[in-house]
Amino acid sequence: MGGCCSHEVSVRGKVESEVDDREYDYDRENDVSYECGGALVRLRGSSRFVSMYSQQGQKGVNQDSMAVWEDYTGEKDVIFCGVFDGHGPLGHKVSQFIRDNLPSKLSAAIEISQQKAIKYYDANDAETASFDDVYDDYSSPNMSLAAWEGCFLKSFDEMDEYLAQEINTDSYCSGCTAVTLIKQGDQLIVGNLGDSRAILCTRDRDQLIPVQLTVDLKPDIPSETSRIVNCEGRVFAAEEEPDVYRIWMPDDDCPGLAMSRAFGDFCLKDYGLISVPDVFYRKITPQDQFVVLATDGIWDVLTNSEVINIVASAPRRSIAAKLLVKRAVRAWRYKYPGSKADDCAVIILFLDDHDQPVLTHSKSTTTRKHKQRSKHMHRSKSTRNEDTETVDGKLGVELSEEWKAFGGLARANSLSKLPRLARGTSKRQSSKYRTGS
Repeated sequence: MGGCCSHEVSVRGKVESEVDDREYDYDRENDVSYECGGALVRLRGSSRFVSMYSQQGQKGVNQDSMAVWEDYTGEKDVIFCGVFDGHGPLGHKVSQFIRDNLPSKLSAAIEISQQKAIKYYDANDAETASFDDVYDDYSSPNMSLAAWEGCFLKSFDEMDEYLAQEINTDSYCSGCTAVTLIKQGDQLIVGNLGDSRAILCTRDRDQLIPVQLTVDLKPDIPSETSRIVNCEGRVFAAEEEPDVYRIWMPDDDCPGLAMSRAFGDFCLKDYGLISVPDVFYRKITPQDQFVVLATDGIWDVLTNSEVINIVASAPRRSIAAKLLVKRAVRAWRYKYPGSKADDCAVIILFLDDHDQPVLTHSKSTTTRKHKQRSKHMHRSKSTRNEDTETVDGKLGVELSEEWKAFGGLARANSLSKLPRLARGTSKRQSSKYRTGS
């Protein structure tokens, strides 16, 4: 196997010759799906709009998990996608716990927000509008960006508290990142926590252009570093990993967490680690093709441009996610033969109704014109950088589109070292969540 995935991905004909249908196609009868609150929940496989795939790396049990809820919130045109990357001794348990509980908490928060909007409308305009008008005006497609942000903030906070109450306290040094997306109508709302990533592929004539929808939340981002230091946490890179900045406790060189936001990791919650997501919004244009959500096992070895070209060159949408993971595994072996490949999990959400490859007869290339198209995407109420707007109090620093993401680090582990006296500390940390303080 062994060859590195090139920057210029082959056109469709060549890819078809490389793909063994017996290896890449999937069996619908083995797809895991079930009804939940009116939504069809998928944990793997593909559907009309979605391709998803996960593969265990070489570091032990697969700590990545993912879920897609179709007909989310009970509405036909709403889709939820989430990719979750666990870390630490019980990271796989935390990842699965978040996957199984966060979507329903977010759905409940959205429902409450809609009900409040309808009551407000009733109190002010009951004489001039029918109930149908109210529902049309205040259903999810027309929620304000502030309302969407509030739903994500509320549900992520509740999820972290729920995790502290329900998960084994020995997991106080285990955690999970999350990159989540809701598509409703022509709107995309993305909530990101940690260093997984979401990108969008848009078309400019015969060119495919990547637009990064999230920022990798690493400890060395200046605003993240400032918050951590103000909470008495420390941020530095170890000598053996000079490019990997981590969070450390005030008086001990542990745990060395390689992200600045996450669920769990309660040993660091007093020292600057938070579970507050960044929330982003984009209005879908006719040129937008698909969105890729993936854990850092993909982004550590492939650029945004490589990812969208691999997806676009897949001969069928149903196998696009698996093809992308296989290419990432090849890239790991080529670029970092001495390191262990990370777990990989990918969800690809296609934004149109035509089940055909994005790449047809012409070879796709990428240019910096994505900056011109990024005006459609922003974060809630804030100041603008070249690609996005940023939420006040969250990420107040200008970042290039591929900030620190493409250095190709041969990542060791998300955690460097477990703290001593772990069990006693975990009980003290988690008790604060149980008591609501």
